[in-house]
Amino acid sequence: MCGFTGYFNSTLFEPYILHKMGDAIAHRGPDASGIWHDQTIGIGVCHRRLSIIDLSEAGSQPMISKSGKYVMAFNGEIYNYKEIKKELNNFCEIKWNGHSDTEVILEAFDIWGIEKTLSKLAGMFAIFLFSIQERKLFLIRDRAGEKPIYFGWQKQTFMFGSELKSFHQNPFFEKEICKDALGDFFKFNYVPSNKCIFKGIKKLNPGTYYELDLETKKEKEKQYWSLFDSKSQSVNANTPVDAVNQLDQLLKKVISDQLITDVPLGAFLSGGVDSSTIVALMQQLSDRPVKTFSIGFKDPNYDEAIFAKKVAEHIGTDHTELYLESNDALNVIPNIPDIYDEPFSDSSQIPTFLVSKLAKTQVTVSLSGDAGDELFGGYNRYLMTGKTWQNLSKYPKSIRKISGKIMLSQSTETWDQLYNMMKKVVPKRFEMTNFGDKIHKAASIIDSKDIASLYQGLISHWNPEEIIAGHVKYIQTQLFEYNKDYSEIENMMNWDFFTYLPDDILVKVDRAAMYNSLETRVPLLDHRIIEFAHQLPFEYKIRNGQGKWILREVLYKYVPKELIERPKRGFGIPLDSWLRGPLKEWTYTMLSKENLEKHNLLNIDAINHKLQEHMSGKRNWQYLLWDVLMFQSWYNKYI
Repeated sequence: MCGFTGYFNSTLFEPYILHKMGDAIAHRGPDASGIWHDQTIGIGVCHRRLSIIDLSEAGSQPMISKSGKYVMAFNGEIYNYKEIKKELNNFCEIKWNGHSDTEVILEAFDIWGIEKTLSKLAGMFAIFLFSIQERKLFLIRDRAGEKPIYFGWQKQTFMFGSELKSFHQNPFFEKEICKDALGDFFKFNYVPSNKCIFKGIKKLNPGTYYELDLETKKEKEKQYWSLFDSKSQSVNANTPVDAVNQLDQLLKKVISDQLITDVPLGAFLSGGVDSSTIVALMQQLSDRPVKTFSIGFKDPNYDEAIFAKKVAEHIGTDHTELYLESNDALNVIPNIPDIYDEPFSDSSQIPTFLVSKLAKTQVTVSLSGDAGDELFGGYNRYLMTGKTWQNLSKYPKSIRKISGKIMLSQSTETWDQLYNMMKKVVPKRFEMTNFGDKIHKAASIIDSKDIASLYQGLISHWNPEEIIAGHVKYIQTQLFEYNKDYSEIENMMNWDFFTYLPDDILVKVDRAAMYNSLETRVPLLDHRIIEFAHQLPFEYKIRNGQGKWILREVLYKYVPKELIERPKRGFGIPLDSWLRGPLKEWTYTMLSKENLEKHNLLNIDAINHKLQEHMSGKRNWQYLLWDVLMFQSWYNKYI
């Protein structure tokens, strides 16, 4: 797990710039730094190393292949590199310098070529590969998008790297904000992969590699893996029990591979289905208690640490927990722009950062349970959206619009009070928090034209034409394409897999962990698990109105059902009350007219209206206000 950065400029190349760019991402690799450059060509790369496997100098990067054909800088882990090494040894005689996965995949690229090698890799990776003789540059990103790559042209300079902050150290970098990307940020609370907050730069899509011919300047992108390629296949299981056993064994194989490390290893544990499954299987495969880490809150509506502790006690892990106060959030906030590079406003970024910081005190690698919801249908919104659309589509749009106005006529607090009165008769699996917020959200999208619009509205924040100053026409990023080969719920799961997962969840985890020089591994995003999940019959994922059926069945082999079954919560913070309380002064300062007029990019009246409604308690605009606060913080840091 490391980071790399570099640039190409055929007329104005200076090696000292590489050092400055590399220093900007030193947190990704505090253990060592390496530089490779060819000043006659005008290209170079800096690698920062976080030593995980083969801690010796033999694992140092950038690394040149034994034939002298390729130079490579690599960020990530290849979990099956020993099998690949064995296959290479059977193919030809190789004198290995060490036992790192970097050396193995570099020789595989040299011997087998790019696409054949990629087809064999199981792991997470972002790769810079340069063909010295052909003068071709390749950037390669793993199938699910666990590891990041930014790249693009600024006039005559091509820049690339693991994090955008390194580009700021290049004197050729121009910081012109892309308004389409800004609109996407305010709509989704992140900037999607095919864009960047700065013009001329973007992020490489998952499962894709980019090729640049330095002589001709010709460039192309090619998708080497697609989730849809596995749709025609199916899991070879005669019964649901067979499928559960297959997933159990596959998870054990994947987790066993991911336990290989030369440094201390642990896991995040929330006490939910996903993380509990990963930790339970880790403990099955380990001969000593697994180190686990949880974050808790004194507000019972947000605290899951009590559940994590019970699961940890049952499994027998060496468990550490930290209870957060509002001051802990205050202390993190000044660092958020530096952690995330681009505007990013998933508020769970704060506990994610703090649990990573906690884990780093004891381990260098931590496994995570992310991706279970997207792969196995775990989000409540999947069922809710499907049922909602079935009902809504029966009524004319005009009737639905009137209904929405009626729903908005009552405050969120009134809806919460009504829900609390009805709570005793609500089935446990349908219990939820922030009921009033969800009613108001539903009211704003009740007149959607189709299920894709309904779902996009459900997961959206601001209307970009409302928030961006001057009501600039927003060119909407096409995140969703309805595929008739899938059910409505499966389409939602696919949309999240391609967008929300890589651009929100994985960004959040990667940046928070790497800022603490902690490697995270996500077993559920091994492509063998992804493809298995995609091939499963739908009824093995969602059954009797409950998601992640097959994953739960695996977990219940090791953890009693009663420790797990409870209303689903996100990894959130009590942001609404914090904005009205300990963060109130900071909020007013950041959203003052004086601060907002520094850039004149946003609609001050719209922001002020929501700010006053939130502070008065009339509405809960916590997420929309957090979007603006995170943009303001980012702008003050980088522009």
